[in-house]
Amino acid sequence: MYEEGKIVVGENATGEKISIIPKMANRHGLIAGATGTGKTVTLKTMAESFSAAGVPVFLADVKGDISGIEKSCPVTLFDLYGENGIQLRTTVSEMGPLLLSRIMELNDLQSDILTIVFKIADDERLLLRDTKDLKAMLNHVSECNKDYEADYGKMAPQSIATIIRALVSLESAGAETFFGDPAININDFFRLEDGKGMVNILDSSSLINNGKLYSMFILYLISELFETLPEVGDLDKPKMVFFFDEAHLLFDDAPKALVSKIEQVVKLIRSKGVGIYFVTQNPKDIPDGVLSQLQNKIEHALHAYSPAEQKAVRAAADSFPVNPNLDTYETIMALGTGEAVVSFLKEDGTPTPAEKIKVYAPEAGFDSIDPARKEQLIKGSVLYQKYAESTDIDSAYEFFIRKGLEEDEAREEAARAAEEEKQRIAEEKQAEKDRIAAEKAEAKAAEQAAKQAEKEKLAAEKAALKEKEKADNAKKKAAKSVGNTVAGTVGREVGKTVGANFGKFGKTLGGNVGASLGRGLLSTLFKS
Repeated sequence: MYEEGKIVVGENATGEKISIIPKMANRHGLIAGATGTGKTVTLKTMAESFSAAGVPVFLADVKGDISGIEKSCPVTLFDLYGENGIQLRTTVSEMGPLLLSRIMELNDLQSDILTIVFKIADDERLLLRDTKDLKAMLNHVSECNKDYEADYGKMAPQSIATIIRALVSLESAGAETFFGDPAININDFFRLEDGKGMVNILDSSSLINNGKLYSMFILYLISELFETLPEVGDLDKPKMVFFFDEAHLLFDDAPKALVSKIEQVVKLIRSKGVGIYFVTQNPKDIPDGVLSQLQNKIEHALHAYSPAEQKAVRAAADSFPVNPNLDTYETIMALGTGEAVVSFLKEDGTPTPAEKIKVYAPEAGFDSIDPARKEQLIKGSVLYQKYAESTDIDSAYEFFIRKGLEEDEAREEAARAAEEEKQRIAEEKQAEKDRIAAEKAEAKAAEQAAKQAEKEKLAAEKAALKEKEKADNAKKKAAKSVGNTVAGTVGREVGKTVGANFGKFGKTLGGNVGASLGRGLLSTLFKS
């Protein structure tokens, strides 16, 4: 309820309305109480009041029952998983090395190395948008650490491997979904509709089971607001109010450095016009350094069944300014559902004494909206088209993929060139081998041809000689035959002449003897 320029929370026993002064709302606040005591009702009532005052609100809906506030306020539904609201994302570079180091619980050396890796990425104009970009960058620096040593110092691969393991652990916690594009523009939370502040609801019904991712987002959000918003001092009303339910998740097992960072941001962000309200079961869930800065207090019932619990209730009661007419400790123990002990800052910045009130019910009632209406709200938002679909822009991961492909292609090309050179050399060797073999074969063939020619020449000469001899023999034979005939005839005639002196017998005998002698003499002549 927003009346007379005040954030009305409830009324006291006399019916007086108890309110938060808007100009003091950025001094932060605490809403605490055991389960079922009315924290969610208080949260919804205050969110309605701030919205009516024209103050945008951001709150986490852990139980999934706050969305019904859309009946009285303009509402935008968000979800880190993109299932029950518009997808909420940020980028690795926007988260930055400091917050990442604290979330991943890196030691000082590892944190320094992560900061250097971010610096190298900036220097080489490589975008770090999602976790695969950061892993690619870390692996690259690890592989090339010698190349960077002179300019950035030593970065042991073992330390980088530890960072990568922490990053993988963060991915398994849901960071892989949270980091990416398009990243949320923080200014989209600062919207008004018909003069009312937009109530930005983060569906945390699933997220709340992942404490690391939930706390990472909350830490990112308040850090981003602190770094983005200008200094404005104390305004008439906050620029925005944040309600972080289940606040203990932000501090459970948190390293000291992280708690110190939260304490610092909470302390300084009020000068940016932002009020932060932590919602938790017990004030002891909040570190003292943070708790001391939450000056608008709403304490619902706490129960004490053990000395330790009684001590915790006593501490909660002692944190309120003393009211001599109210036993704060006993009152907190006896509060009914929807009742609370409160203390808000006055105009001069001093706290009011502890007072018991009945918190007003929210105008929108207590019911959540049905799935069909929820889908209508999600898709009907002006931000739906802006953030619904994720985009994987060209960043460090893609650069190294291309570089790897280019290097692979270069290696393949070098291998092909080497193989071609090897083939060329082998072909040249084979060609030389073939040339030598051809020359040898040609020489052998020439030698064989020469031998064959010589053989054929000798054969021809032999044949010619044989023919000549045959011819000569034929000539001799013919000559001999003629000679014999001539010699025989001559001899015979001579014999006859000689033998004629001896009568007919002597003539005949002389002719035969003369012929025989003539042939023998001629034969001897031919032989010689």
